[in-house]
Amino acid sequence: MHEQARQGLRPPVRRQGTRRRTLQAVAAMAIGVMTLAALTQPASASAASAASTGQTDPVQRALNALVHDDGMPAALASVKNHDGRTRTRTYTAGVGDLATHAPVPVDGQVRIGSNTKTFVAVVVLQLVGEGKIALDADIDTYLPGLVRGKGIDGRRITVRQLLQQTSGLPNYTNYLGDDVRYYTPRELLATALRHPADFDPGEKWAYSNTNYIVAGLIVQKITGRPLAKEIDRRIIKRVGLRHTYFPAPGDASIREPHPHGYYRESADGPLRDITEIDPSWGWAAGQLISTGSDLNRFFGALLAGRLLPPAQLARMRSTVPAEATFGPGARYGLGLVSRPLPCGGLSWGHGGSFPGYETRSGATDDGRAASVAVTMQLTDEASRRNLERAVDTALCR
Repeated sequence: MHEQARQGLRPPVRRQGTRRRTLQAVAAMAIGVMTLAALTQPASASAASAASTGQTDPVQRALNALVHDDGMPAALASVKNHDGRTRTRTYTAGVGDLATHAPVPVDGQVRIGSNTKTFVAVVVLQLVGEGKIALDADIDTYLPGLVRGKGIDGRRITVRQLLQQTSGLPNYTNYLGDDVRYYTPRELLATALRHPADFDPGEKWAYSNTNYIVAGLIVQKITGRPLAKEIDRRIIKRVGLRHTYFPAPGDASIREPHPHGYYRESADGPLRDITEIDPSWGWAAGQLISTGSDLNRFFGALLAGRLLPPAQLARMRSTVPAEATFGPGARYGLGLVSRPLPCGGLSWGHGGSFPGYETRSGATDDGRAASVAVTMQLTDEASRRNLERAVDTALCR
């Protein structure tokens, strides 16, 4: 999540003094600065056909630049061809584990941060299609009396405003304390409600992770089931996402092969391994783990109408300007971002940021899809734009 939260969970560790003491306990080790030239690995075998002219594949060049120029320990990508065939190309650059110099796992699992929001929005819109939730009903219809604070009243905020980031609810991740521990969703909401509203509901657009905590609580209230189980039943199993899951309470690990994620406290500080961390403070706003290929499958299935009826998909794609957070020409729908492509048309997707990882994903209506991840959270605008350009390069090649 950006602004503290650009496209995903902006970690509490970014705030001045926040979680710095506990980060040192969480981090497995400090890694000295390595020579960046030693970090670039060739593309995986599935991308080997790119070099018949002797030139490096443009996607591989983009990943190499993320490692060499932006200082990422590793970068990895999964790309579905523009012709709509199911064959996927995978790419890697850098080193998967700085302590052992292990290679980057091809299509490895990463923490996908705020890409989780699109999954949650899909579940809410499925419930809308089933007549169990109304987009323009207020929060109190489903969670009576729960959302109250200074300038905050759940009777004045609609479900649509939650999903579209126009509620004015303050962003709880700006106010988390130093404890790296398990958080319940209601603790996260309570953290936000101790602070005044950012603006009146519907007055403007501003990215707040709190919106999706409330949306997740609505899903649980309506279905009577944990959010994780609803995502698993309604999306993960339905479209065959074999490497995507919502970590169980207390599970700080990543199950399958994955590159290690790193954190740097200052521009010239050492990289610290932060791969294993309790992700509960992200919950409905950013807790999922997945792979690039699974994200491509998810966004492709969504745009193809395999997850939502036409009416609900159209509502999801009804957007408002979001350039301040997502860049030039970007617009935000209901948990879905549209961005103009340099080769024409739009990509639809999201992005995610979580301690140790940053991801960008996009898909097009004609069947192209691409996901790119790096193994360190991005803290400067130039690096974020480079990551977004890597996705654009993959979609436009």
